Amino acid sequence: MSKITKEKLFSILNARHLSNPYSKLANLPNPNSFKDIEIASKRVKQAVDSGEKITIVGDYDVDGVVSTTIMLEFFDKLNIDVDYIIPNRFEHGYGLSPKIVDLIDSGLVITVDNGITAYEASLKLKEKNIDLIITDHHTVGEKIPQALAIINPKQEECNFEFKEICGAQVAWYFCAAIKKELDAVVDMSSFLDLLSLAIIADIMPMTSLNYTMVKQGLKKIKTSQREAFKVLNQNLAKDILVSDDIGFMVAPKLNSAGRMDDASLALDFLLSKDKNSAYESLAVLEELNNFRKKLQEEIAQKAHIQTSVEDNAVVVWGEKWHEGVIGIVASKLSNSFKKPAFIFTINGDIAKGSARANSEVNLYDLIEKASHLLLGFGGHKNAAGLSMKKENLEEFKNIINAELENYKTQLHNEYVVLGELDIASVDLDFINIIEDFEPYGLDNSRPIFKISDAKLIKTELIGRDKNHLKLTLSSDGNVFEALKFYDSNTDLNDSLDLIVSISKNEFRGVCTPSFLIQEIL
Repeated sequence: MSKITKEKLFSILNARHLSNPYSKLANLPNPNSFKDIEIASKRVKQAVDSGEKITIVGDYDVDGVVSTTIMLEFFDKLNIDVDYIIPNRFEHGYGLSPKIVDLIDSGLVITVDNGITAYEASLKLKEKNIDLIITDHHTVGEKIPQALAIINPKQEECNFEFKEICGAQVAWYFCAAIKKELDAVVDMSSFLDLLSLAIIADIMPMTSLNYTMVKQGLKKIKTSQREAFKVLNQNLAKDILVSDDIGFMVAPKLNSAGRMDDASLALDFLLSKDKNSAYESLAVLEELNNFRKKLQEEIAQKAHIQTSVEDNAVVVWGEKWHEGVIGIVASKLSNSFKKPAFIFTINGDIAKGSARANSEVNLYDLIEKASHLLLGFGGHKNAAGLSMKKENLEEFKNIINAELENYKTQLHNEYVVLGELDIASVDLDFINIIEDFEPYGLDNSRPIFKISDAKLIKTELIGRDKNHLKLTLSSDGNVFEALKFYDSNTDLNDSLDLIVSISKNEFRGVCTPSFLIQEIL
């Protein structure tokens, strides 16, 4: 089999996007293809014309906060006053809940990144004679809320061509429809910086229109006039932004607000009007994020001890585990055990849980099999939230494990390797090809290669805690160094098969290729 050279790498990565119908922003699908979008935008015009109060109800994760930011900024550009509520995870629970309805006495309610599971709340709004417009992207369940309009690409009758978009994109499309209805002048591309943040943070497939929006949006972040992005650019200090910069450096900080305290802190940051308030907000977010990491580590250790290797899923629980971090713990354990993970926190007799999966298994469909035990649930293929009585946890665990018996080979997506790497081809041009096809993400993974039969020359442990492995290797006469983070096992064979990714290492102005070991086979 021929090895991956520069030419072959370019050809493989280029082929991924050849059939993208939305390769230019001008080719993005039209808002009109969304079900109910016309009814909804006409109703907004009516509210605007009559001076009726409009309340936006958001969500506490990055997608929900960005969705709310887009809506608020859009109406602000038109000098239209709107109210907003972002639920507090600990006080109100998720999304448009009956508790949130208690805070609204009149006008028009628009949800962003939530609402498709808000059946009880929708009835309560109806009793108050308040019209409801739902914009969401989560899976549509059995009980559909009673709303004047539902804008969600996952509805069966919705003709929007690309279903896997995030809440902020749905909100943005709704704003585009409102703009048309009001015959207003707003540059909708000015929101691309925010949109790319939400698409990456919500782990949407990095293909089709998502790929195009994020590619343009990452460039927009670099030149953004938003005070929040100016401060972030200073912090990141990078010439070119890639999806991992947002996914690992920016999104966790913004998410920490809703996880640890209140998501309005992240909203304040994104809406900062001057440099000082942006700096202050970011400092608060960084503090919360550090606190989140500490708690997450403590809970992950406890959850790890409870986990059985024999089970088909990680299903564990603990008393008063911090509700804001169990989702990340689920993600972490799903990756390390290579199976779906469900982490529950118990308060009184109620267990609230977060589920994550990196697999062919659809979490939403899986949880539905145990829906008779649940007080409520919602989400999509890779992430979900759920709650039940504490006494049902064991039965839930048994059902999930039994259901997954049918999916033994699909419990975790393994690395998709492009092929055997030609070491001699790896130089800065090789890395530039990889960078040219950014952004990477779900369904468009960063290139990963196999190196077979590499001869081990030298082993050393590096880092302050000596917990990173640095290997000097030789393949076909080419000597190279490779790093494996958080691995201190030096008991290795003389000849190794490796799965590696390649990135650019910049040190004192000098750029060199860096081999990062994903796995030693």
